Amino acid sequence: MQTRPASPLPLSMSVGALILALQSGVVYAETTTSTTPATSTTTAAPSENPVEAVVVTGVRRVSGLKAVDSASPITVLDAATLKRTGQPDLVQALAQNVPSFTAQAAGGDTASLTLAAQLRGLNPNDTLVLINGKRRHTNANLAVDGNPFNGPFNGSAATDLSLIPIAAIDHIEILQDGAAAQYGTDAIAGVVNIILKKDASGGSVSTTGGQYIDGGGKTADASVNAGFAPTDSSFINVTAETKFHGHSVRSSIDPRVTSPANIAAMPHLTSVPGYPNLSPVVGDAAYHLNLFSVNAGIDLNEDLQLYGFGTYGEKTSNAYEIYRLPNALPALYPNGFVPSETIDEKDFAITTGIKGRLWDKWHWDLSTTYGSDSDELGNINTANISLYQDTGSTPTEFHVGKFKTTQWTTNLDVSREFDIGLAKPINLAFGTEYRKDTYAIGQGDPASTYKEGSQAFPGFLATDAGNHSRNNTSLYVDLAANPLEKLKVDLAGRYEKYSDFGSTRVGKLTARYDFVPEFAIRGTVSNGFRAPTLAEEYYSATNVRPDSATVQLPPNAPAAALIGINGLKPEKSQNYSVGFVFKPIPKATITLDAYQIDIRDRIVNSGTLNGSGYAVNSPAVRSAIIANGNILDPSVTKTGISIFSNAVDTRTKGAELVFNYASDYQDYGRVDWSVAASYNTTDVVKINQIPSQLAPQRLLDQAAISDLETATPKYRVNLGALYRNGPWTVSLRESIYGPSSEYSAAPDGQTFYKSTISTKFITDLEIANRITPSVTVAIGANNLFNQYPNKVNGELLAIEQAQGSFLAGRDLPSFSPIGINGGYYYGKLTYTF
Repeated sequence: MQTRPASPLPLSMSVGALILALQSGVVYAETTTSTTPATSTTTAAPSENPVEAVVVTGVRRVSGLKAVDSASPITVLDAATLKRTGQPDLVQALAQNVPSFTAQAAGGDTASLTLAAQLRGLNPNDTLVLINGKRRHTNANLAVDGNPFNGPFNGSAATDLSLIPIAAIDHIEILQDGAAAQYGTDAIAGVVNIILKKDASGGSVSTTGGQYIDGGGKTADASVNAGFAPTDSSFINVTAETKFHGHSVRSSIDPRVTSPANIAAMPHLTSVPGYPNLSPVVGDAAYHLNLFSVNAGIDLNEDLQLYGFGTYGEKTSNAYEIYRLPNALPALYPNGFVPSETIDEKDFAITTGIKGRLWDKWHWDLSTTYGSDSDELGNINTANISLYQDTGSTPTEFHVGKFKTTQWTTNLDVSREFDIGLAKPINLAFGTEYRKDTYAIGQGDPASTYKEGSQAFPGFLATDAGNHSRNNTSLYVDLAANPLEKLKVDLAGRYEKYSDFGSTRVGKLTARYDFVPEFAIRGTVSNGFRAPTLAEEYYSATNVRPDSATVQLPPNAPAAALIGINGLKPEKSQNYSVGFVFKPIPKATITLDAYQIDIRDRIVNSGTLNGSGYAVNSPAVRSAIIANGNILDPSVTKTGISIFSNAVDTRTKGAELVFNYASDYQDYGRVDWSVAASYNTTDVVKINQIPSQLAPQRLLDQAAISDLETATPKYRVNLGALYRNGPWTVSLRESIYGPSSEYSAAPDGQTFYKSTISTKFITDLEIANRITPSVTVAIGANNLFNQYPNKVNGELLAIEQAQGSFLAGRDLPSFSPIGINGGYYYGKLTYTF
């Protein structure tokens, strides 16, 4: 089965966006309200000295601030660094370069079609993503199929970074500090600010291809970026990209297909093509992606600029599900069948704004951003068995529903410097934001919802479907000052009012003291607030496997009260950090920052709460399933539910170290040395909810707790060397991933086994040659020596094998920080003009 091809990017939309940009005269937006000319080009510092880059994230000074001079830890990744990661995917580019940024290796069900990432070991929903300093909308596809499938990424509905073309990016600024007081909710772990190119001339064309060493994952990507100057006072920068990524299969043998009883009952099973490797559920989804972006602007006069930028993406994706045996529906599938879940996704965002300067002192910026993500969900190569039994026919392809999320954000930012006799002028910034979010689930077609629904992915029921919205208004003020020549202080406060959660006040105090030019200490204290996503509040669905069915029960549903859950409330956080900046010798910089993040009423998905068929069950679970209107497959032997709740308080502690040194060996070339390290632990300090209705079960089982505490590596170290000599460039990176572990339940639902991934050493290498001034070729490898994670606990696999559970075919842990596919080799060709 192949991914259905995505339709090409509509030419009319591409041309229309270009004309619109020129007519509206768009300019590059930053988090400051400076009036840098639209035609100027602001780029990050080259990779040999990223700490010297001028950043705009986490500060509201008119002139920005060097990363090395910031009072908060900020990592800067330039365009060249992002491109050297091999796989043309922004999530992978960030994960390979930032130790505290962890990418999801694999997911369950529709989560495998949109993989997420986390910062500092917290949920992806706790990280805010900005484009040119403006809030980016989130993804409509919620990761809900829990342990052992989505693990620590369960509940993620964060921004899909894969929909932003790398070729459009000038640089990325990652604020690794709580910033809710500066940017609003979602910024508990930090902020990722993606700065788009604004070059008014030149460009590049790039192609890359590769695949995994052990097969599968064939990847082909082509991108073009170009800048234009329609007038002396305007620019437009456009990027287009198309990418294909094929399936990979890393499943082991499903014991159901080698069971003597099944072979006796279905003698032809052993002659099914591909036997015994019949269940390709473990591995990458296949997808086809088309992307387009534009960033443009015009200076109306020296004090007034018009700007805007936007992205558009289309993605079709296809993920294999678990093999159904020949006895499931022999009349239609005599050899059995492998269902596939599909998504046809359309995503776009557009920002327009105007900014300027009044009376030569006041800087202002007025903007509005609208973003939307829409997913049409399908289920192919499958059947509704009850529909066939009752009517004699069934479709083999189903439209099972639709997700859609939108976000409309309008901002006004004002700033001015005042000289009141301190060491430097103080900077006053204030502003307001209005935001409206919507989330919708569309019902599946009638055939997909008849009785138990289509195999592997039943359609969304009328009781699942709905349209939901909220709005919030916020006000902020930020005061930055230098009371002494060597002391910087920044105080920020924010007030937010939600239509459904009332109001909150958050603040942040940041300070830095430079004892000498070579040494400074810095620290922050802040509190934060994150309202539940609309998806966490209202998502409802049924997840089906060959022997079990689990209902994702929305916490706001009346049925949730039957198990003691009465909706969600916001998370609240306290962030503390302290660190230093040290320049021991010229061209060398060391930063070390320690932090602690306390989250109260953290929103997590429960473990599976058993209703029937397990060793221990709760009658209230069965009652909740019935009350919610779910009809489950009569052939499954086990039923249960999962539900989001404010179940725990957690404490995350860690430290981040960065070292950079540039060396010059004259005729022998230059080497930029780097060390980046992260240490991180999370502990559940309190369990808030223990509903008596679930007795003798617990809301969070051992598996759910391990997803919070141990499923992310305790430490990670990146050792890098970038060698350049004439036309040659060699990039070598050694990544050390510390141990991680996760508990998983045996088929009885009550006995838990711990799977551990030991410390892993991953080598990435790229060799590039500039064969002409305009043409560069490169070959490289991610995970050069083809390392794999340790397998799932052997005792658990033995039990699953003995009981004939399909889970024994998933012997690679999905929480692996190094992926489950082994090494990836690639080649690239780039033409610049």
